[in-house]
Amino acid sequence: MKQRFLLPSLAIATAIVLAGCSSTTPSSSGGGDATDPDATINIGSIYEPQNLDNTAGGGQGVSEALNGNVYEGLFSLGDDGKVTPQLAATTKVSDDGLVYTFGLQDGVTFSSGDPLTATDVKYSIDRVRSEESKSSRKSTLDPIASIATPDDKTVVITLKTKSISLTYNLSYIWVVNDALKDPLTATDGTGPYSLGTWKRGSSLSLERNDKYWGTKATNKEVVFTYFTDATAENNALLTGAIDLITSVQSPDALAQFDNADYTVNNGASTTKEVLAYNDRVAPFNDIKVRQAVSAAIDNKKLLSSIWGDYGTLIGSMVPPTDPWYVDLTSVNGYDPTRAKELLTEAGLADGFSFTLDTPDYDPHPVVAEFLKSELAKVGITVKINIITADEWYTKVYQENNFEATLQEHVNDRDVVFYANPDFYWGYKNEKVSTLIADSEKSDTLEGQTAKLKEANAIIADEAASEWLYLYPQIVVSASNVTGYPLNGINSQFYAFTITKTA
Repeated sequence: MKQRFLLPSLAIATAIVLAGCSSTTPSSSGGGDATDPDATINIGSIYEPQNLDNTAGGGQGVSEALNGNVYEGLFSLGDDGKVTPQLAATTKVSDDGLVYTFGLQDGVTFSSGDPLTATDVKYSIDRVRSEESKSSRKSTLDPIASIATPDDKTVVITLKTKSISLTYNLSYIWVVNDALKDPLTATDGTGPYSLGTWKRGSSLSLERNDKYWGTKATNKEVVFTYFTDATAENNALLTGAIDLITSVQSPDALAQFDNADYTVNNGASTTKEVLAYNDRVAPFNDIKVRQAVSAAIDNKKLLSSIWGDYGTLIGSMVPPTDPWYVDLTSVNGYDPTRAKELLTEAGLADGFSFTLDTPDYDPHPVVAEFLKSELAKVGITVKINIITADEWYTKVYQENNFEATLQEHVNDRDVVFYANPDFYWGYKNEKVSTLIADSEKSDTLEGQTAKLKEANAIIADEAASEWLYLYPQIVVSASNVTGYPLNGINSQFYAFTITKTA
């Protein structure tokens, strides 16, 4: 089964809004007539959750299905990338920027019927921060010194250092009922849906929560049907077994949907296909070697071979939707002659060999074969080692037992992970770490942006990784289905405004 590894990100918080709102409305693909409020929306996806807990390695599928649908946060990240208050009705920040006081919305209950309290919020943040948590997002909460709950409606977060990204980071924290006993297999959130049935290897259903505190879902039920084969998923849409596909995996499939019965949308993506080196180990601890590998790969040719006219060359970890984006595609650009010169300068004129740990789902194996062919032209031998998503998580992410690997990095604003030498790719540059740390203490977006642009330029110049391309975000639906999110931001897929006409 295809499983993108959803990584955390650290970013700017938008301006603090003191008045709350009931929910974040995703972008719509259009309007419709006589929509059915009792419709079942059948969604095709290749990202089945590994479990139902986003602090326990649930993968992209758990966020796609549950984030914003079953679980909500103090803040919500919209399909347009903007952060707005959700369960936080009010936000007050101390003059020194170190104390945040949040007042909770009135009348909010979990799907079980239990009322939302400040204790639930503290519990939910602490479970992400805990030593037992497997959530790589917990590092984004390091600035938190303490969390207090002076009453049932008030949460006070005190920081050790200023964190301009705090509200953004809180948008990723699902507020879970502290009475929930097994979040791996059950849910209890405050969202517009409650969990229906999860048939492992097959489907997961969400049922409209008619007691929801905010605006009710525009459909009665959502069913995520999971596929291990993209062709089977496309056929399900063609035969009416499903109503939409969250992310088409090949442009070759689009021709069959080029008629009035379907709508094809090409949204903004934050998913990067990355060739990640283990920068701790030879020869990838040598900047010149990493630069040589980057210069030996024709990314434009690769993107075209995988996605045709779709997708974007990126040149760094920062996509165009991030505030600190700069076009760095020319840095260490395709130049085989220069690649050979750099290898000679690194003392590897005769080349070298390495093992490329490659996830077993598309398009990684195809990308790996392309890289093997490209690098052979400059004397580098690639040994492809195909592994499962679970093996990748253990071998590469947890144990750092690899030389190089392929992976999709889904999140926006995640360049900050190059500041952490303990992260799986092991990149270490003290100036970069300082710039990124200082950016988080900025008072303004402009200050943060300037520091992150400078850090990203260094990371790109030193070829900390090779950013092969930015995925397209192609959502295809039946023409009578509208109101779904169009952009692939952090794998979320808000379903509560999807409508279907007869």
